[in-house]
Amino acid sequence: MMFSKLSIRLGLLLFSILLLIELLLYAGLYVSLADERADEVIGQLLARGNTHRDVLEDHFDEVTLNHVIMMESASDFTVVVTDGRGGILGRSADVEPVLLEEVLHSDNETVPNAGRVLESGWREREFIVTDSPLTVEGRHRGHVYMLAPSAMIRETVGELGRRFLMVGAFSVLLTILVIPFLTRFITRPLLRMKRVTEQLASGGRPSGLDTARSDELGDLARSIGQLSNDLERMRNERNEFLASVAHELRTPITYIKGYADLASKTGTDEQSRKKYNEIIQDEAGRLNRLVGQLLDLARSERQGFAVSLSSVSLSSLAESVFSLVGPAFQEKEVQLSCRIPDDLTAELDAGRFQQVLLNLLDNALKHTPSGKEVTLEAVRTKKGVRITVTDEGEGIPVGEQSAVFERFYRVDKSRSRKSGGTGLGLAIVRDIVEAHGGTVSAETRPGGGTVMTITLERGNGDGANPARG
Repeated sequence: MMFSKLSIRLGLLLFSILLLIELLLYAGLYVSLADERADEVIGQLLARGNTHRDVLEDHFDEVTLNHVIMMESASDFTVVVTDGRGGILGRSADVEPVLLEEVLHSDNETVPNAGRVLESGWREREFIVTDSPLTVEGRHRGHVYMLAPSAMIRETVGELGRRFLMVGAFSVLLTILVIPFLTRFITRPLLRMKRVTEQLASGGRPSGLDTARSDELGDLARSIGQLSNDLERMRNERNEFLASVAHELRTPITYIKGYADLASKTGTDEQSRKKYNEIIQDEAGRLNRLVGQLLDLARSERQGFAVSLSSVSLSSLAESVFSLVGPAFQEKEVQLSCRIPDDLTAELDAGRFQQVLLNLLDNALKHTPSGKEVTLEAVRTKKGVRITVTDEGEGIPVGEQSAVFERFYRVDKSRSRKSGGTGLGLAIVRDIVEAHGGTVSAETRPGGGTVMTITLERGNGDGANPARG
């Protein structure tokens, strides 16, 4: 459809607006000039009557009266001179009896010396009439009435209207010629941005954006450029994420399938079959954890981790976590210590934060050798509460301390694979802590080992509200 194009609709809109503005301006100007022209004619008519009145006041005789009558007989105007009783002393042309009667009746009214306008309705009446009082030696001697045909004004106004129509038609024509260039000037950058977005939709890189503009279109162009960069980054992250997921899923599935084939072979002894089954169970457990963590991250991406805050005793929360991870620490012979005051509470989602502590302690256990220690500590601060998990493992290289919270990131990929890590636990920790309005960071201790620090500020958004108790 032709009218579905933006340039056509924009052109019609601009044409309608400009046409409306022109009509309003021309109408206002036409009425103003017409009234101004009528007032000018009326003013001239009154001034002409006052001039005749002044001549008659200086020489109030028949000769002067005839001179005035003769002068107006040769003009488009009509003069009627009356005496003090309303009788007609002279007139330059015949006047309709009805109009003459109205003029004579006005003699009984008091008229200022500067004269007055008796009839100014040039649109409805046939004549406009002015009245100039005649006073000789202090006595009222009559009136000088001046009559001008309204057709004179209507003809002038009509000519003015015709000129306005010509100018208006020229303006409309000019508007029609200018509108396409104006709409093209406005829509050209929009059409260019449309092509860019089509390039983005097809996976290409945008080109031709005018980011040097300083107006709103320049802002839009820069926003599209930023969107392109973000989409490229998200596309790369998505590809990396899918590759990592595929790799993580392939490994346990390969192990499960391979050892299941070995266990089902004829001639496999019972001891080997038992060993294969244990490996299958371990890999199935790792696969189950990976799928659960992927589901957690998917929920976080879609709507964030939902947290339901309540007052939680951190020491009690630590005890529940220790009861779950204690056997694993004992099996590996790693000491687990807790340094949390009994009266320290915080506004937390107990279930979500238990998941945070479990992931941090499990991560610390994987990287702590036997005979070493892992410590969970919480202290009150001026702004809220700080929770730390400290291990005595190999630590994290300085350049990788912030990257450990990214998905599938491993400092030592081979060692993490051996210990069963998925590279998702710390990413989930970060998302849950941020849902509480807090931050989490990692650093290497000078003497070796890693410190994971969670900082929760009091009254920070939707986050925790520590310093209770």
